[in-house]
Parts: sequence; C-alpha cells; structure tokens
Amino acid sequence: MIRTVLLIDGGAPRSWAQKRGLSYNGDLVEDLADACVDSDERLVRILYYDCDPFDGVVYLPVSGAQHEFTGRTSFLDDIACRERFAVRRGKLVFRGWQLRSYDLPPGAALADYHFKPRFEQKGVDMRIGLDIANFTERRSVDRLLLVAVDNDMVPAMKYARRGGLEVGIVHLPQPSYLSDELRRHADFVRDVRWNDAAPPPVTPGNGDPPDAQQHD
Repeated sequence: MIRTVLLIDGGAPRSWAQKRGLSYNGDLVEDLADACVDSDERLVRILYYDCDPFDGVVYLPVSGAQHEFTGRTSFLDDIACRERFAVRRGKLVFRGWQLRSYDLPPGAALADYHFKPRFEQKGVDMRIGLDIANFTERRSVDRLLLVAVDNDMVPAMKYARRGGLEVGIVHLPQPSYLSDELRRHADFVRDVRWNDAAPPPVTPGNGDPPDAQQHD
C-alpha cells in the first residue's frame, strides 16, 4: 500500500461548493477526502487548511455605519474531530469593500448592499509548504495528494518531488480549473467525482452585507 497524505486547501472546495449552491460543511469535506483516495493508497493523515471567519467591526462603504462581523464557528472544530483529520488555521484579514458583479439601472444610487466584503487568507500557503517540507524531510509518506488551485503551491511541490515523494494534484469536478503550471509540476492529476447536485439559479440580494464566513 502507498502511504499517502491528503492536503486540502479549504478555499478551493469552498469556492466549488458555493458555485454549486451547496452547503459547505464537515460532511461535504469528508466526502471529498473519501473521493480523492484510491484503493492502493493507505491514507495516513488528512490535513485541512482554512481560516476562522473574520471577527471585528468595520465601516460600511456608503453609509459609514459600523458593521460587526462575528467570528469563530464550530466548523473547523468539527473537522478536527473527524477520523484522521488535522486542522491548520490561518487568519482571515478584511481588505475593504468590492462592488458586486450585477449591473445597476442607469442613474441608480449606490447603497451598502451593492458591495461585498473582500477578505484575504494569511498564513495558509505557508502552513501547507511547511507540512510538505516536513513530510519530505522525514520520508514518513510516499505520496502527497494536494487539493488546491493556487500556483503558490508550486515551490513546495517541486521540493517534495526533488526529495523523492510522488505529488498528485486533485482536479475537482466542473466548475473548477487547474492551471497549466500546477499540472506541469505534479506527477499526476486525479479527477474526482464529488457530489453531483445541480446548482440553483443565483440572484443578487439586497440585504445586509454577507457575513465573514465567505472567504473571497
């Protein structure tokens, strides 16, 4: 059996689930992990990288009123308690407001709900890279499976391959995309089938700004 570790950058499957209109929860993540592993692989560990929701008070872009985002949820704690899972937490940073993509009628005045918050994950890529380096140095596994779409993973992937580990990249079902650069620096690309639910139609809302559980 091939000793294998699965590393999941939570931003990739979360974005996929949102596009499909699915509730992103621990069961969905565990289903993904099961779908990624082949029968000849012995899964040693599943490392899940993500951030707690943003916690803090910001000013709305039009009215200037204060808006409070509530922080920690039980989602990552639930993941950490599941079999073979370990969670690595980064930090979510508020980076301002971004105009929503839908069109406004001519002459319409902008309001707070026309904007969505923009957040940036900090520390996730670093933690993935450190874990990949650790597995490479210790040679405690034979194969790394990576669920990610960020080209920042490439240096860590190259380091692992030079150290003798096999590196596979997981390609999520449509709608998803893997860059040519990620494909070039992987030993193989594994297409997975993961939840075939059809996405519902998306319509713009006009309520309060979305909460900080959205990792843009």
